[in-house]
Order: sequence, then structure tokens, then C-alpha cells
Amino acid sequence: MELKGKVALVTGGARRLGRELSLALGQAGADLVVNYNRSAGPAQELCEQLEALGRRAVPVQADVSSSDDVARLIEVTTEVFGHLDVLVNNASTFENVPLLDITEESWDRVMGVNLKGPFLMSQAAEPLLRMHRRGLILNLTDLAGIETWPAYGHHGVSKAGVIHLTRVLARAFAPDIRVNAIAPGTVLPPEDYTPAQVESLRGRTPLQRIGTPADVVRAMMYLIEADYVTGQVLVVDGGRLLV
Repeated sequence: MELKGKVALVTGGARRLGRELSLALGQAGADLVVNYNRSAGPAQELCEQLEALGRRAVPVQADVSSSDDVARLIEVTTEVFGHLDVLVNNASTFENVPLLDITEESWDRVMGVNLKGPFLMSQAAEPLLRMHRRGLILNLTDLAGIETWPAYGHHGVSKAGVIHLTRVLARAFAPDIRVNAIAPGTVLPPEDYTPAQVESLRGRTPLQRIGTPADVVRAMMYLIEADYVTGQVLVVDGGRLLV
């Protein structure tokens, strides 16, 4: 897919990895809908940066775990751009809670953002993505959806669900919409990690380095261009799954 003249929507697109994905899409020629939940300032700043590149960009507040918010987000996308070519389901929450301490509220919150959100977004965006018969959905999962991390039990279950959701959507939406996922390793350590914790992550990776958002951006651009690839999970982890 050539991105020039296309429209992309990135959930959680204002900060951290989402910001880098949004910026890369704009630099490649796409107009952007930048979804955020609580990061209004960063979303506005990013849209101004994208507009300086000659792109059209609009920030839209929405909680992706709410069907009403998702419907409004797609409605704004339709009103502003009239179509959608790429949906990046990036919004996520990451909670470290021992398995037996997970509350029903915490379980519902994590599942709501991480798994229900991509489902609601994909379902609501399907008519727009199908309009030109070459739509693309990219879901962001992570290694917790493949490995077993007891300290992140509900997070891991939600991300494993995203992997299966990717495959189900790929079959259900074919041939007009491709659906793939990216599973990054450590590309942006949690903001509360100490230098010692970050160094420990580096040591567990065969390539002996922490990844960068640019590594995920390259994976995203490959999947955008790879018109014969659907239903796949591209792991970008420096070989960590091998250990």
C-alpha cells in the first residue's frame, strides 16, 4: 500500500510508541486521526507537528473500551476524511499485579482497553476500511501474549486474545481488509524501571540491546507494503523468545 493520500487512525497515538507510529505514518504521506484518552496536550502537539509536514491531522479523545466513544471516533473520522485506509490498534494498559491479587475491576479494565478495544475499533471501522477494498488493520500485542508472565497475568491473557483476534479478523475481513499484528519486545522500557532493571532486560536478549520504536516502525511499514501477508504476528524482540 502506498501511503500518500491515505488516511490512518492510531489509537493511543499521542505518546510513547503510538506517537512514533503516528509520526512515521505522517512522514510517509498519510493523513492522521490521532486518538488519545487523557493525553490531550501531546495529541495536539503531535497534530501540529504533522500539519507542519503538510499532512492533515485531527486529535480525537475516546476511550476505546467504550462502544459509544468508539462510534464517535469513527464518526469524526468519517466527517473529516470520508474514508479510512489503515487502523493501528495501539492503545494499551500495562498493569503489574500478582495473579491472585487481580481484582474484577482490574481484570475488566485491562481486558477492556487491550482486547475489547481492538475488537470494537475493528468492528466499527470495517465499513470505512472496506470502502476502497484495500484496508489494513495492525494490532499491537507483545511477548506477554506468547510467553507466560505470572506478574502480568491479565495483561498476558489480553494480549494472547489480540493474537487470536488478529487471525479471526483476517479470515472474516478477507479479501478486502488485511489484518496483522506486531509483537514488540522491549523497545520502550516501562517509565518506572530503574537502570538496573533496564540492563537486566538487555542481558536477556540475544542481540544484547534494547529495541527502539524505530524497530517497530520498520515492522509496521513492512506490513503496510506486504500486500500478500495477512493473519500474521511479526515478533520484533531481538531474539528474546529464543531464550
